[in-house]
Amino acid sequence: MRIKDRIALYFTLISTSMLFAVLCMIYFTFMKFLEADFFERLTDRTMVTAKLYLEADEISRDALNDVRHQYLQKLSGEITRIYDYKNQATFIGDSAQYWTKSTIEQVRKRKHLKYSDGQRQVVGIYYKDNQGDFVILASATDQGSHNRLTKLLRIMIFVFVIISFIVLLLSRWIAEKMLQPLKKFMLEVKQIGSQNMEFRVEENDTKDEINLIAKSFNHLMNELEQAFILQKTFVANASHELRTPVTRMMMTAELALSKDRDQVAYQKVIHSVLDDAERMEHIITGLLALAKMDLELINSQLSPIRLDELLIKIQSEWKEQKNLELEFFSSLESNVKPTVLANAILLQIVLDNIVSNAFKFSENQKVICRLEQSNESFLIKISDQGPGIPFLEQEEVFKPFYTRSAEIGQKGEGMGLYMAQKIISLFKGKIEISLSVGLENTFTVVIPKL
Repeated sequence: MRIKDRIALYFTLISTSMLFAVLCMIYFTFMKFLEADFFERLTDRTMVTAKLYLEADEISRDALNDVRHQYLQKLSGEITRIYDYKNQATFIGDSAQYWTKSTIEQVRKRKHLKYSDGQRQVVGIYYKDNQGDFVILASATDQGSHNRLTKLLRIMIFVFVIISFIVLLLSRWIAEKMLQPLKKFMLEVKQIGSQNMEFRVEENDTKDEINLIAKSFNHLMNELEQAFILQKTFVANASHELRTPVTRMMMTAELALSKDRDQVAYQKVIHSVLDDAERMEHIITGLLALAKMDLELINSQLSPIRLDELLIKIQSEWKEQKNLELEFFSSLESNVKPTVLANAILLQIVLDNIVSNAFKFSENQKVICRLEQSNESFLIKISDQGPGIPFLEQEEVFKPFYTRSAEIGQKGEGMGLYMAQKIISLFKGKIEISLSVGLENTFTVVIPKL
Protein backbone atom coordinates (compact mmCIF):
# COMPACT_ATOMS: atom_id res chain seq x y z
CA MET A 1 0.00 0.00 0.00
CA ARG A 2 1.31 3.46 -0.89
CA ILE A 3 2.25 5.89 1.85
CA LYS A 4 -0.48 8.30 0.75
CA ASP A 5 -3.14 5.60 1.09
CA ARG A 6 -1.79 4.47 4.46
CA ILE A 7 -1.85 8.03 5.82
CA ALA A 8 -5.39 8.52 4.54
CA LEU A 9 -6.50 5.18 6.00
CA TYR A 10 -4.92 5.80 9.42
CA PHE A 11 -6.30 9.34 9.59
CA THR A 12 -9.77 8.11 8.61
CA LEU A 13 -9.70 5.27 11.16
CA ILE A 14 -8.65 7.60 13.96
CA SER A 15 -11.19 10.27 13.02
CA THR A 16 -14.09 7.85 12.53
CA SER A 17 -13.24 6.03 15.77
CA MET A 18 -13.41 9.31 17.67
CA LEU A 19 -16.63 10.23 15.86
CA PHE A 20 -18.11 6.81 16.64
CA ALA A 21 -17.22 7.20 20.33
CA VAL A 22 -18.80 10.67 20.45
CA LEU A 23 -21.97 9.48 18.72
CA CYS A 24 -22.27 6.49 21.05
CA MET A 25 -21.81 8.76 24.05
CA ILE A 26 -24.52 11.10 22.75
CA TYR A 27 -26.87 8.20 22.02
CA PHE A 28 -26.53 6.54 25.41
CA THR A 29 -26.70 9.88 27.24
CA PHE A 30 -29.89 10.75 25.40
CA MET A 31 -31.29 7.27 26.08
CA LYS A 32 -30.57 7.59 29.81
CA PHE A 33 -32.08 11.06 29.85
CA LEU A 34 -35.30 9.82 28.23
CA GLU A 35 -35.39 6.86 30.60
CA ALA A 36 -34.96 9.10 33.64
CA ASP A 37 -37.56 11.51 32.30
CA PHE A 38 -40.07 8.68 31.83
CA PHE A 39 -39.41 7.43 35.36
CA GLU A 40 -40.18 10.96 36.60
CA ARG A 41 -43.41 10.95 34.61
CA LEU A 42 -44.41 7.60 36.09
CA THR A 43 -43.55 8.89 39.56
CA ASP A 44 -45.75 11.93 38.97
CA ARG A 45 -48.41 9.49 37.75
CA THR A 46 -48.35 7.58 41.02
CA MET A 47 -48.48 10.79 43.10
CA VAL A 48 -51.44 12.13 41.10
CA THR A 49 -53.19 8.80 41.49
CA ALA A 50 -52.63 8.93 45.26
CA LYS A 51 -54.04 12.45 45.49
CA LEU A 52 -57.05 11.62 43.38
CA TYR A 53 -58.10 8.35 44.97
CA LEU A 54 -56.83 8.61 48.52
CA GLU A 55 -57.22 12.29 49.33
CA ALA A 56 -60.50 13.06 47.50
CA ASP A 57 -62.87 11.15 49.79
CA GLU A 58 -66.09 12.93 48.75
CA ILE A 59 -65.79 12.18 45.03
CA SER A 60 -67.04 8.89 43.67
CA ARG A 61 -64.65 6.43 42.13
CA ASP A 62 -66.26 6.72 38.68
CA ALA A 63 -65.95 10.49 38.79
CA LEU A 64 -62.30 10.15 39.77
CA ASN A 65 -61.68 7.83 36.82
CA ASP A 66 -63.31 10.37 34.51
CA VAL A 67 -61.09 13.16 35.86
CA ARG A 68 -58.00 10.94 35.59
CA HIS A 69 -58.67 10.00 31.95
CA GLN A 70 -59.64 13.56 31.06
CA TYR A 71 -56.64 15.42 32.52
CA LEU A 72 -53.88 12.78 32.48
CA GLN A 73 -52.43 11.77 29.14
CA LYS A 74 -52.71 8.05 28.53
CA LEU A 75 -49.33 6.35 28.37
CA SER A 76 -48.59 3.41 26.11
CA GLY A 77 -49.55 0.16 27.88
CA GLU A 78 -50.16 2.04 31.14
CA ILE A 79 -51.10 -0.04 34.19
CA THR A 80 -51.74 1.51 37.61
CA ARG A 81 -52.62 -0.30 40.84
CA ILE A 82 -53.29 0.80 44.42
CA TYR A 83 -52.68 -1.93 47.00
CA ASP A 84 -53.99 -1.81 50.60
CA TYR A 85 -52.36 -3.23 53.69
CA LYS A 86 -53.48 -6.72 52.61
CA ASN A 87 -51.66 -6.27 49.31
CA GLN A 88 -54.99 -6.33 47.46
CA ALA A 89 -55.76 -4.02 44.52
CA THR A 90 -58.40 -1.46 45.32
CA PHE A 91 -59.97 1.97 44.53
CA ILE A 92 -59.43 2.25 40.77
CA GLY A 93 -61.93 -0.41 39.76
CA ASP A 94 -59.41 -2.98 38.56
CA SER A 95 -58.87 -5.61 41.21
CA ALA A 96 -56.54 -7.79 39.10
CA GLN A 97 -53.39 -8.70 41.01
CA TYR A 98 -50.86 -7.44 38.48
CA TRP A 99 -47.72 -7.30 40.70
CA THR A 100 -46.57 -10.02 43.07
CA LYS A 101 -46.66 -9.66 46.83
CA SER A 102 -42.85 -9.69 46.99
CA THR A 103 -42.71 -6.62 44.74
CA ILE A 104 -45.36 -4.87 46.83
CA GLU A 105 -43.49 -5.69 50.04
CA GLN A 106 -40.25 -4.42 48.54
CA VAL A 107 -41.98 -1.08 47.84
CA ARG A 108 -43.23 -0.96 51.44
CA LYS A 109 -39.71 -1.64 52.65
CA ARG A 110 -37.84 0.82 50.38
CA LYS A 111 -40.63 3.47 50.26
CA HIS A 112 -39.79 4.13 46.59
CA LEU A 113 -38.94 1.70 43.83
CA LYS A 114 -38.21 2.01 40.14
CA TYR A 115 -36.94 -0.59 37.68
CA SER A 116 -37.21 -1.79 34.10
CA ASP A 117 -39.11 -4.94 33.18
CA GLY A 118 -38.23 -5.66 29.57
CA GLN A 119 -39.42 -2.65 27.60
CA ARG A 120 -41.69 -1.56 30.44
CA GLN A 121 -40.67 0.87 33.15
CA VAL A 122 -42.12 0.45 36.64
CA VAL A 123 -42.41 2.95 39.53
CA GLY A 124 -43.81 2.15 42.98
CA ILE A 125 -44.33 4.44 46.00
CA TYR A 126 -45.43 3.84 49.58
CA TYR A 127 -48.25 6.24 50.57
CA LYS A 128 -49.53 6.69 54.10
CA ASP A 129 -53.10 7.97 54.45
CA ASN A 130 -55.78 8.32 57.16
CA GLN A 131 -57.50 5.41 55.50
CA GLY A 132 -54.44 3.19 55.84
CA ASP A 133 -51.07 2.41 54.31
CA PHE A 134 -51.09 1.94 50.56
CA VAL A 135 -48.69 0.96 47.79
CA ILE A 136 -49.15 2.56 44.38
CA LEU A 137 -47.47 0.92 41.37
CA ALA A 138 -47.54 2.21 37.81
CA SER A 139 -45.90 0.90 34.66
CA ALA A 140 -45.93 1.78 30.98
CA THR A 141 -43.94 1.45 27.78
CA ASP A 142 -42.11 4.60 26.65
CA GLN A 143 -42.97 4.09 23.03
CA GLY A 144 -42.35 7.76 22.16
CA SER A 145 -38.81 7.57 23.50
CA HIS A 146 -38.17 4.34 21.61
CA ASN A 147 -39.34 6.01 18.41
CA ARG A 148 -37.12 9.01 19.07
CA LEU A 149 -34.12 6.79 19.78
CA THR A 150 -34.74 4.82 16.58
CA LYS A 151 -34.85 8.03 14.54
CA LEU A 152 -31.77 9.34 16.33
CA LEU A 153 -29.91 6.09 15.60
CA ARG A 154 -30.78 6.28 11.92
CA ILE A 155 -29.66 9.92 11.76
CA MET A 156 -26.40 9.07 13.52
CA ILE A 157 -25.68 6.16 11.16
CA PHE A 158 -26.34 8.39 8.16
CA VAL A 159 -24.16 11.18 9.60
CA PHE A 160 -21.41 8.68 10.48
CA VAL A 161 -21.30 7.27 6.94
CA ILE A 162 -21.34 10.73 5.30
CA ILE A 163 -18.68 12.17 7.61
CA SER A 164 -16.50 9.05 7.23
CA PHE A 165 -16.64 9.38 3.46
CA ILE A 166 -15.83 13.10 3.64
CA VAL A 167 -12.97 12.46 6.08
CA LEU A 168 -11.55 9.81 3.75
CA LEU A 169 -11.58 12.21 0.80
CA LEU A 170 -10.10 15.05 2.87
CA SER A 171 -7.42 12.79 4.34
CA ARG A 172 -6.37 11.66 0.85
CA TRP A 173 -6.21 15.29 -0.23
CA ILE A 174 -4.17 16.23 2.86
CA ALA A 175 -1.85 13.25 2.37
CA GLU A 176 -1.37 14.28 -1.27
CA LYS A 177 -0.42 17.80 -0.16
CA MET A 178 1.87 16.53 2.60
CA LEU A 179 3.70 14.15 0.27
CA GLN A 180 3.98 16.61 -2.62
CA PRO A 181 7.57 17.58 -1.62
CA LEU A 182 8.45 13.88 -1.39
CA LYS A 183 6.98 13.25 -4.84
CA LYS A 184 9.00 16.17 -6.19
CA PHE A 185 12.09 14.80 -4.43
CA MET A 186 11.59 11.40 -6.07
CA LEU A 187 11.19 12.96 -9.53
CA GLU A 188 14.41 14.93 -9.03
CA VAL A 189 16.27 11.83 -7.83
CA LYS A 190 15.25 9.98 -11.00
CA GLN A 191 17.08 12.63 -13.05
CA ILE A 192 20.44 11.79 -11.48
CA GLY A 193 22.76 9.52 -13.42
CA SER A 194 26.41 8.98 -14.14
CA GLN A 195 26.33 11.82 -16.68
CA ASN A 196 25.07 14.49 -14.25
CA MET A 197 26.52 13.66 -10.86
CA GLU A 198 26.62 17.38 -10.08
CA PHE A 199 22.79 17.54 -9.98
CA ARG A 200 21.30 18.27 -6.54
CA VAL A 201 17.73 18.07 -5.28
CA GLU A 202 16.08 21.28 -4.16
CA GLU A 203 16.32 22.28 -0.51
CA ASN A 204 14.14 24.81 1.31
CA ASP A 205 14.11 26.66 4.61
CA THR A 206 11.62 24.35 6.34
CA LYS A 207 12.76 21.96 9.06
CA ASP A 208 10.52 19.04 8.14
CA GLU A 209 11.72 15.48 7.58
CA ILE A 210 11.59 15.71 3.78
CA ASN A 211 13.94 18.69 3.78
CA LEU A 212 16.29 16.80 6.11
CA ILE A 213 16.22 13.86 3.69
CA ALA A 214 17.02 16.24 0.81
CA LYS A 215 19.99 17.69 2.71
CA SER A 216 21.29 14.24 3.62
CA PHE A 217 20.85 13.09 0.03
CA ASN A 218 22.73 16.12 -1.33
CA HIS A 219 25.52 15.49 1.16
CA LEU A 220 25.70 11.90 -0.03
CA MET A 221 25.74 13.07 -3.66
CA ASN A 222 28.63 15.41 -2.87
CA GLU A 223 30.68 12.51 -1.59
CA LEU A 224 29.65 10.26 -4.49
CA GLU A 225 30.50 12.98 -7.00
CA GLN A 226 33.92 13.47 -5.43
CA ALA A 227 34.52 9.73 -5.46
CA PHE A 228 33.31 9.51 -9.06
CA ILE A 229 35.53 12.41 -10.10
CA LEU A 230 38.43 10.85 -8.23
CA GLN A 231 37.96 7.56 -10.06
CA LYS A 232 37.65 9.24 -13.47
CA THR A 233 40.61 11.53 -12.78
CA PHE A 234 42.77 8.63 -11.65
CA VAL A 235 41.92 6.55 -14.73
CA ALA A 236 42.38 9.50 -17.09
CA ASN A 237 45.68 10.54 -15.58
CA ALA A 238 46.98 6.98 -15.48
CA SER A 239 46.04 6.25 -19.09
CA HIS A 240 47.43 9.58 -20.30
CA GLU A 241 50.69 9.61 -18.35
CA LEU A 242 51.58 5.93 -18.62
CA ARG A 243 50.89 5.60 -22.33
CA THR A 244 53.96 7.59 -23.40
CA PRO A 245 56.67 5.70 -21.42
CA VAL A 246 55.06 2.34 -22.19
CA THR A 247 54.95 3.14 -25.91
CA ARG A 248 58.56 4.34 -25.85
CA MET A 249 59.67 1.18 -24.03
CA MET A 250 57.88 -1.02 -26.59
CA MET A 251 59.34 0.88 -29.53
CA THR A 252 62.83 0.78 -28.04
CA ALA A 253 62.56 -2.98 -27.40
CA GLU A 254 61.17 -3.68 -30.89
CA LEU A 255 63.91 -1.59 -32.46
CA ALA A 256 66.58 -3.44 -30.49
CA LEU A 257 65.15 -6.80 -31.59
CA SER A 258 64.86 -5.83 -35.23
CA LYS A 259 68.50 -6.86 -35.87
CA ASP A 260 71.57 -8.04 -34.06
CA ARG A 261 73.53 -5.37 -32.25
CA ASP A 262 76.70 -5.12 -30.23
CA GLN A 263 76.88 -5.09 -26.45
CA VAL A 264 77.12 -1.31 -26.21
CA ALA A 265 73.92 -0.85 -28.22
CA TYR A 266 72.04 -3.33 -26.04
CA GLN A 267 73.29 -1.62 -22.90
CA LYS A 268 72.05 1.69 -24.30
CA VAL A 269 68.64 0.15 -24.97
CA ILE A 270 68.50 -1.30 -21.47
CA HIS A 271 69.41 2.07 -19.95
CA SER A 272 66.67 3.71 -22.01
CA VAL A 273 64.14 1.12 -20.80
CA LEU A 274 65.30 1.66 -17.21
CA ASP A 275 64.87 5.42 -17.59
CA ASP A 276 61.35 4.90 -18.89
CA ALA A 277 60.62 2.42 -16.09
CA GLU A 278 61.90 4.94 -13.54
CA ARG A 279 59.67 7.58 -15.12
CA MET A 280 56.72 5.19 -14.84
CA GLU A 281 57.53 4.62 -11.19
CA HIS A 282 57.48 8.38 -10.55
CA ILE A 283 54.20 8.69 -12.43
CA ILE A 284 52.61 5.85 -10.43
CA THR A 285 53.89 7.40 -7.19
CA GLY A 286 52.37 10.72 -8.21
CA LEU A 287 49.05 9.13 -9.15
CA LEU A 288 48.83 7.37 -5.80
CA ALA A 289 49.71 10.58 -4.00
CA LEU A 290 47.04 12.39 -6.01
CA ALA A 291 44.42 9.78 -5.17
CA LYS A 292 45.39 9.89 -1.48
CA MET A 293 45.24 13.67 -1.48
CA ASP A 294 41.79 13.66 -3.10
CA LEU A 295 40.52 11.29 -0.42
CA GLU A 296 41.93 13.54 2.29
CA LEU A 297 40.24 16.53 0.67
CA ILE A 298 36.91 14.72 0.61
CA ASN A 299 37.12 13.75 4.28
CA SER A 300 38.87 16.86 5.58
CA GLN A 301 37.37 18.75 8.53
CA LEU A 302 37.64 22.55 8.61
CA SER A 303 38.27 24.58 11.75
CA PRO A 304 39.49 28.10 12.66
CA ILE A 305 43.25 28.44 12.00
CA ARG A 306 45.58 31.27 13.09
CA LEU A 307 47.77 32.05 10.05
CA ASP A 308 50.49 33.83 12.03
CA GLU A 309 50.95 30.83 14.33
CA LEU A 310 51.00 28.42 11.38
CA LEU A 311 53.58 30.51 9.51
CA ILE A 312 55.79 30.70 12.60
CA LYS A 313 55.61 26.91 12.86
CA ILE A 314 56.56 26.52 9.19
CA GLN A 315 59.43 28.99 9.61
CA SER A 316 60.84 27.06 12.56
CA GLU A 317 60.69 23.78 10.62
CA TRP A 318 62.47 25.22 7.58
CA LYS A 319 65.13 26.90 9.69
CA GLU A 320 66.38 23.50 10.75
CA GLN A 321 67.68 23.00 7.20
CA LYS A 322 71.02 24.54 6.23
CA ASN A 323 71.16 27.76 4.20
CA LEU A 324 67.38 28.22 4.35
CA GLU A 325 65.81 31.35 5.79
CA LEU A 326 62.31 32.82 5.95
CA GLU A 327 61.37 36.39 6.77
CA PHE A 328 57.90 37.50 7.83
CA PHE A 329 56.60 40.98 7.19
CA SER A 330 53.09 41.66 8.48
CA SER A 331 50.97 44.62 7.44
CA LEU A 332 48.18 43.56 9.79
CA GLU A 333 46.56 45.91 12.25
CA SER A 334 47.59 45.34 15.84
CA ASN A 335 44.13 44.21 17.01
CA VAL A 336 43.45 41.85 14.08
CA LYS A 337 43.90 38.13 14.57
CA PRO A 338 44.51 36.48 11.17
CA THR A 339 42.04 33.61 11.49
CA VAL A 340 40.66 31.56 8.58
CA LEU A 341 38.47 28.48 8.22
CA ALA A 342 40.72 25.70 6.98
CA ASN A 343 42.46 22.43 7.79
CA ALA A 344 45.83 23.03 9.44
CA ILE A 345 47.55 19.94 7.99
CA LEU A 346 46.37 20.55 4.42
CA LEU A 347 47.14 24.28 4.59
CA GLN A 348 50.67 23.52 5.78
CA ILE A 349 51.08 21.11 2.83
CA VAL A 350 50.15 23.99 0.48
CA LEU A 351 52.63 26.42 2.01
CA ASP A 352 55.39 23.79 2.28
CA ASN A 353 54.99 22.91 -1.42
CA ILE A 354 55.20 26.55 -2.51
CA VAL A 355 58.15 27.24 -0.20
CA SER A 356 59.88 24.08 -1.39
CA ASN A 357 59.50 25.15 -5.03
CA ALA A 358 60.73 28.63 -4.14
CA PHE A 359 63.96 27.23 -2.67
CA LYS A 360 64.32 24.70 -5.50
CA PHE A 361 64.10 27.22 -8.34
CA SER A 362 66.09 29.96 -6.59
CA GLU A 363 68.98 27.64 -5.74
CA ASN A 364 68.32 27.90 -2.00
CA GLN A 365 68.41 31.69 -1.88
CA LYS A 366 66.41 33.63 0.66
CA VAL A 367 62.63 33.26 0.47
CA ILE A 368 60.38 35.98 1.92
CA CYS A 369 56.89 35.27 3.27
CA ARG A 370 54.56 38.23 3.86
CA LEU A 371 51.24 38.02 5.67
CA GLU A 372 48.88 40.80 4.56
CA GLN A 373 45.17 41.51 4.55
CA SER A 374 42.53 42.98 2.28
CA ASN A 375 38.93 43.86 2.98
CA GLU A 376 37.65 40.27 2.93
CA SER A 377 40.73 38.04 2.76
CA PHE A 378 44.19 37.34 4.14
CA LEU A 379 47.09 37.18 1.69
CA ILE A 380 50.19 35.04 2.09
CA LYS A 381 52.81 36.22 -0.38
CA ILE A 382 55.81 33.93 -0.92
CA SER A 383 58.60 35.50 -3.00
CA ASP A 384 61.82 33.92 -4.20
CA GLN A 385 64.89 35.06 -6.13
CA GLY A 386 64.44 32.56 -8.96
CA PRO A 387 64.12 33.14 -12.71
CA GLY A 388 60.31 33.45 -12.50
CA ILE A 389 57.57 31.76 -14.48
CA PRO A 390 56.79 32.98 -17.99
CA PHE A 391 53.31 34.39 -18.40
CA LEU A 392 52.23 31.74 -20.89
CA GLU A 393 53.20 28.95 -18.48
CA GLN A 394 51.52 30.32 -15.36
CA GLU A 395 48.30 28.37 -16.05
CA GLU A 396 50.23 25.19 -16.88
CA VAL A 397 52.05 24.90 -13.53
CA PHE A 398 48.77 24.02 -11.75
CA LYS A 399 48.10 21.03 -14.02
CA PRO A 400 48.97 17.53 -12.77
CA PHE A 401 52.35 16.11 -13.81
CA TYR A 402 53.54 19.43 -15.23
CA THR A 403 57.07 20.17 -14.02
CA ARG A 404 60.02 22.33 -14.97
CA SER A 405 62.39 20.53 -12.62
CA ALA A 406 64.33 18.95 -15.46
CA GLU A 407 65.37 22.41 -16.66
CA ILE A 408 67.43 22.90 -13.49
CA GLY A 409 68.62 19.32 -13.28
CA GLN A 410 66.31 18.21 -10.46
CA LYS A 411 63.61 15.60 -10.16
CA GLY A 412 59.95 16.40 -9.74
CA GLU A 413 56.60 14.75 -10.31
CA GLY A 414 54.61 17.90 -11.04
CA MET A 415 52.01 17.27 -8.33
CA GLY A 416 52.85 19.90 -5.69
CA LEU A 417 51.16 23.00 -7.13
CA TYR A 418 48.27 20.93 -8.50
CA MET A 419 47.53 19.63 -5.00
CA ALA A 420 48.05 23.10 -3.53
CA GLN A 421 45.45 24.63 -5.82
CA LYS A 422 42.92 21.86 -5.05
CA ILE A 423 43.40 22.33 -1.32
CA ILE A 424 43.05 26.12 -1.44
CA SER A 425 39.89 25.82 -3.56
CA LEU A 426 38.51 23.65 -0.78
CA PHE A 427 39.00 26.62 1.58
CA LYS A 428 37.19 28.88 -0.98
CA GLY A 429 40.47 30.62 -1.76
CA LYS A 430 42.83 30.87 -4.73
CA ILE A 431 46.50 30.99 -5.70
CA GLU A 432 47.83 33.78 -7.90
CA ILE A 433 51.19 34.23 -9.60
CA SER A 434 52.60 37.69 -10.16
CA LEU A 435 54.33 38.69 -13.36
CA SER A 436 58.07 38.20 -13.23
CA VAL A 437 59.77 41.46 -12.30
CA GLY A 438 63.52 41.26 -12.37
CA LEU A 439 64.58 38.16 -10.49
CA GLU A 440 61.60 38.03 -8.10
CA ASN A 441 58.75 35.56 -8.45
CA THR A 442 55.74 35.75 -6.08
CA PHE A 443 53.00 33.24 -5.29
CA THR A 444 50.01 34.79 -3.48
CA VAL A 445 47.71 32.50 -1.47
CA VAL A 446 44.33 34.23 -0.92
CA ILE A 447 42.08 32.82 1.86
CA PRO A 448 38.78 34.43 2.99
CA LYS A 449 38.61 35.79 6.53
CA LEU A 450 36.62 33.85 9.11
